[in-house]
Amino acid sequence: MSLPIDLESLINHTSVESDRVEFKEGWNPNAIYRSICAFANDFDNLGGGYIIVGIEERDGIAQRPVKGLPLEQLDKIQREMIGFNQLIRPEYYPRLFIEDVDQKKLLVIWIPGSSNRPHQVPEVITDKQKTFHYYIRKYANSVKASLPEQQELISLANQIPFDDRPNTQASLDDISLFWIREYLQQTNSRLLDNLEQTAKRDLLQQMALLSGPIEQEFPRNVSLMLFSERPDRFFPYTYIEVVRYTQGPADRDFTETRFTGPVHHQIRQLTDYMVSQVLLEKVIKLESQAESIRVFNYPLIALQEAIANCIFHRDYQVREPIKVFIHPDKIILFNSGGPDRSVKLDDLRLGHPRPKRYRNRR
Repeated sequence: MSLPIDLESLINHTSVESDRVEFKEGWNPNAIYRSICAFANDFDNLGGGYIIVGIEERDGIAQRPVKGLPLEQLDKIQREMIGFNQLIRPEYYPRLFIEDVDQKKLLVIWIPGSSNRPHQVPEVITDKQKTFHYYIRKYANSVKASLPEQQELISLANQIPFDDRPNTQASLDDISLFWIREYLQQTNSRLLDNLEQTAKRDLLQQMALLSGPIEQEFPRNVSLMLFSERPDRFFPYTYIEVVRYTQGPADRDFTETRFTGPVHHQIRQLTDYMVSQVLLEKVIKLESQAESIRVFNYPLIALQEAIANCIFHRDYQVREPIKVFIHPDKIILFNSGGPDRSVKLDDLRLGHPRPKRYRNRR
């Protein structure tokens, strides 16, 4: 079984935030299982995380070439993990991958956010006398949950993020292999190597996109958002509506454009539209230097981030499209749902709001 995303981008933190990736130089089951428990509890709905064993890290940065693990130790680790997984309460089974990097073997543990949380694990999983605790992630650390955090974690037991819920109105036939193939190409996933020989159901299972027992398996909402031809069939008004004013909202002279399809494709369409239709470059030539100064009316990176956040963090249960209003002097992106209740007005005024947890974890 292959890792769904590119390992190099995972190591370099270009595809997944650094807080969701842990490097371990060697096999230390006590620390590793505390982190497995914390990632599975997914207190902030970030989508779980990854533990890469066989890499030394300094200040969160992987040291290359990697140290790796001997092949005989990998076999022993996998046997041990079968027993350790059964000690998690309730049982939880992370996904294991053995990958080659710098001519060495690495063990990659993928821990998706659990739909059966909260989980407890022994503080020292190798001890005979075991004391169980809840663990959560705080920034880049796995820590014991305080009593208020435990209570909040327990309250999340029946609150599966919308994108991770099974959709009983859909079937595997609603998932397009075309869009899956494009996604795997973009992420440079090794799942592409055997794509033609892999059954669709097996592929979706490897990507954690199915939910339920084999006799009653349904696609998760995230798979329909990303890999169905018409997400709006399942989530009405899942499209972007762009209104561009020539002078202002009071003016009758405006144009409307609509972007549809899988949500990540909508991001690409809207970004391309902004680059070709909205972004303007000004070149300033200076007598004192050979190079000209180039400035834009909007910073592209900030615009890309705003577009992605607007789409990925909207409330897909609200039947309203994403709306983008382009004025001569500003751009307004509007999505449904509003900010999380944990975001305080004072924090917004100070410029450092931090939501307690994400609406969509995937």
